[in-house]
Amino acid sequence: MTINNADNSKFILNVIGVPIGNIDDLSPRAYNTLKNSNIILCEDTRMAKKLLMLVKIDIAQIKFIKYDNFNEKEISPKIIDLIRDKNNIVSLISDAGMPCISDPGFSIISKCKQYDDIFINVISGPSAFLHALIKSNHNSKFTFLGFIPDKKIKRQNYLSSLTPFTYICYVSPHKLISVLEDFNKIFSSDITLYLIKEMTKIFETSWEGTPKELLEKFLEYETIKGEYTLVFTINPKKEIRKINKYSSFSKVDK
Repeated sequence: MTINNADNSKFILNVIGVPIGNIDDLSPRAYNTLKNSNIILCEDTRMAKKLLMLVKIDIAQIKFIKYDNFNEKEISPKIIDLIRDKNNIVSLISDAGMPCISDPGFSIISKCKQYDDIFINVISGPSAFLHALIKSNHNSKFTFLGFIPDKKIKRQNYLSSLTPFTYICYVSPHKLISVLEDFNKIFSSDITLYLIKEMTKIFETSWEGTPKELLEKFLEYETIKGEYTLVFTINPKKEIRKINKYSSFSKVDK
């Protein structure tokens, strides 16, 4: 058993949620922590610098380190050394939303948990899948799938394996038509989809309907842009019971 306490920890890794669209959603606690950080781990250094400049944080004294799915395992040991230097305040952010939610972060947190003197300070922020779930009004219980398989056959098999429940996944714009085609093939009209993009922004837009209805609508668009979040509920199939018209008659023992 391990016990990790903020008061007894010498070093800290700040894991900070940032806006998914509306800059005003950055919390005061997140703002102050970013302002005091001298090292920021981020997916895209340009995006991170832009965010901090938008909220009037001076970036001159901040070192931005690219930390993504491709290099996180390689550089995590080096990051530990930076965290365990008392002169540093290290923070981890994503391009949008919370780190670790279909974004990098698990590797460095896993490394930090190997040290009793490092406290993982999570500063909560906006999350696209929760925003979508609330607006969809499908269910309060759900499973978050992240990004579903890219390859068509694998995706169809994956969707076919899902049991009745409410699910949320992310869909990239270049895969959207193909994903809707697969939903139409696997579930037909037995399922309602809730699709949303540009959350918290001026042009936030959502679509709700059967896979066929959404597919027909998106095929009308010349271009498909933006990152999409999809909420769907698989309903249990109704069992059709055969009625035995002779069931009311009792059997006669011979």
